[in-house]
Amino acid sequence: MRVIVIGGVAGGMSAATRLRRLDESAEITVLERGGYVSYANCGLPYYIGGEIEDRGELLLHTPESLRARFRLDVRTRHEARSIDLAARRVEVIDHRTDALIELEYDVLVLAAGAAANPIHADGIPVHTLRTIDDIDAIDAILGSDDDGPALVVGGGYIGVEAAENLTRRGVSTTLVHRGPHLLATLDPELAVLVEHELRAHGVDLRTSTEIQSATGGEVQLSDGGAVRPRLIVNASGATPNTALARAAGLRLGASGGIAVDGQNRTSDRHVYAVGDGVEKIGPDGAHAIVAMAGLANRHGRTTADVIAGREDENSPALGTAVVRAFGLTAASVGWSEQRLRRAGRPYRAVHTHPMSHAGYFPGADRMALKLLIDPVDDAILGAQAVGGAGVDKRIDVLSVAMAGGITASGLARLELAYAPQYGQAKDPINQLGYVADNVRTGATATVQWHELEALQRDGATVVDVRSDVERAAGAIPGALGIPLDELRERLDELSSAPVVVYCQVGQRGHTAARLLVQRGIDARNLDGGYRTWSAGREASVAAPEMMEAR
Repeated sequence: MRVIVIGGVAGGMSAATRLRRLDESAEITVLERGGYVSYANCGLPYYIGGEIEDRGELLLHTPESLRARFRLDVRTRHEARSIDLAARRVEVIDHRTDALIELEYDVLVLAAGAAANPIHADGIPVHTLRTIDDIDAIDAILGSDDDGPALVVGGGYIGVEAAENLTRRGVSTTLVHRGPHLLATLDPELAVLVEHELRAHGVDLRTSTEIQSATGGEVQLSDGGAVRPRLIVNASGATPNTALARAAGLRLGASGGIAVDGQNRTSDRHVYAVGDGVEKIGPDGAHAIVAMAGLANRHGRTTADVIAGREDENSPALGTAVVRAFGLTAASVGWSEQRLRRAGRPYRAVHTHPMSHAGYFPGADRMALKLLIDPVDDAILGAQAVGGAGVDKRIDVLSVAMAGGITASGLARLELAYAPQYGQAKDPINQLGYVADNVRTGATATVQWHELEALQRDGATVVDVRSDVERAAGAIPGALGIPLDELRERLDELSSAPVVVYCQVGQRGHTAARLLVQRGIDARNLDGGYRTWSAGREASVAAPEMMEAR
């Protein structure tokens, strides 16, 4: 069996090495147009920042080591130029000699990835952070005598990582992002926390901003600013590399990626496709581009299993992701509220702000958690987390819960490891479940931060049940201050209008709402408390549509 894999790194190399483990007799050729076929591309920003000191640690395998261990014919600087599906033949150019060669296959695996959206700048070097060649070029620029700033374009995962690591390198860094908030998988009230962290560490962050022109070594920005960078890091997004597939006549999906089934087969039964250039199938059956190294690796493995005759199929792609921004970690899985709103899909939202571990044990970090829930069947639709220690652990648990069909209320019943230095007796995951169950059963009605203003206009009474000291540090305008411990004795101060109670993070608000409801008062708790409301209000300055009532 002659197998050709076009593209290395995560998806392609996973397919090639897994297939060799399953079939010692297969003739496997890997074509990689770049100079490196197996490297840790997710580690590239951290080499720029100096946390990874040895460049060699990023190089996982060479063509020679892959030949020795797996008997793979790995050809770097070889670019596939065309595919003849009928003849099952690939035309390849060897960039070392400019020779054109033809290779025949029985099975073809496309792992061509995606290409950065271009940025054109006159007199300024522009590089992505996708390859070993990129970091070599960036490292050379940063090591030169020029001490000018760097400009990062794009506020996704790579853009945030680039801004952090350039700053750690001692380079003055401006990050411009065309959207109102960074990290599109986060909703505004969580994204703003990451934005605070970047600015606190000296990053000149400019949202709702684009490059207007870049000539003569100067970049003019749409917000009226200008910068003369020694380097532009292009993290503005990527487009699936589908030219080969399109020219060959393979079917593309609505999202622009190569269309595949659950076993990564394309519209041609002899051709498979994996990686960033391929559509993924979500838990709801929708198709989308989800560019994640973990998915590329797993789908490469699935492809190899299917080629070798094993029964295997991809699990739904949840899009579980995590990124660090200095002292904060941000993570997400599944749908965001913004995406649910755009799709017109009903949902419930729950916000909590637990500590990473027992508050009395040194080093506990506050985190913000958000859970999005189907109001009909209590299924988890998505989750987000921003904070210090423990964020990655919680998003992974929520991802597993989604994959396993555990409901939002079911999170309350999970038995999770506890010791004071690792978690809480009521783990943050359990706490999400408690709140979700209270909302599901009607024990407490909640109000979202972006719904409060409309309720106030309609005459609702807002009651702040925090202490006088807490209120003095910041409060919702127009709120009536009644500390929780005084609420029973001051019920006569409440009007007959609906009452919205709030505390700092929502827990005391829940207690207050339960007290009032049992006294015959129409009371609702502000979900996530003042902490969520204040972050949301700040975020809404850049994204006012979030203030609309659901």
